Amino acid sequence: MAFNLLPREDEYFTLFSQMTEKIQDASNALVEMMQSERGHFENHTKRIKDIEHECDELTHKITVKLNKSFITPFDREDIFALTVALDDVCDYIDAGARAILMYDIREVSNHAKGLAKVIQVLAMEINSSVLMLSKPDGMNRHIIEIHRLENEADDIYFRAIGELFHNQTDSMTVIKLKELYEILENATDRCESVANIIESIVLKHT
Repeated sequence: MAFNLLPREDEYFTLFSQMTEKIQDASNALVEMMQSERGHFENHTKRIKDIEHECDELTHKITVKLNKSFITPFDREDIFALTVALDDVCDYIDAGARAILMYDIREVSNHAKGLAKVIQVLAMEINSSVLMLSKPDGMNRHIIEIHRLENEADDIYFRAIGELFHNQTDSMTVIKLKELYEILENATDRCESVANIIESIVLKHT
């Protein structure tokens, strides 16, 4: 595949890669947060929120550019869909961090930590895929790995929910942890959505 790029139209690829770098930063911060002492949770949450705001700014920048561009490297609707999907990933990472603080979750479970680590690896795979978007030879291995990781996240999520309802007797704890698990699992779903959009873009231009 070879996209027909006019001068500066390759800026879309640069902006996408900047978004995936923000997603990596946010996922790294989430993993660090879950491994830290509770007293440091607020600092990590603020850092993730700052990253999420930076990702929003990039989303806005792409949208403005899209409205002004006469010719784009690929379909406008695909550019918009990919931008929104990437922003959604960062939003869910931020929501996961805020849930820990908001629900006063004092001890993060191993299941939540496991989901956060899967998100961290997914962020790396998404970044690799986006970096190859203009020249996607060999990208398929990253797409396959994203699907595999999302399935791994599903397994962790179902185990987490099962153990929660079997072993936890405090209803408030059940509500808090169930919400956190769902947010983190949604983040992995959005990562797979990104992979699906990228795969569709590549197929259209092959």
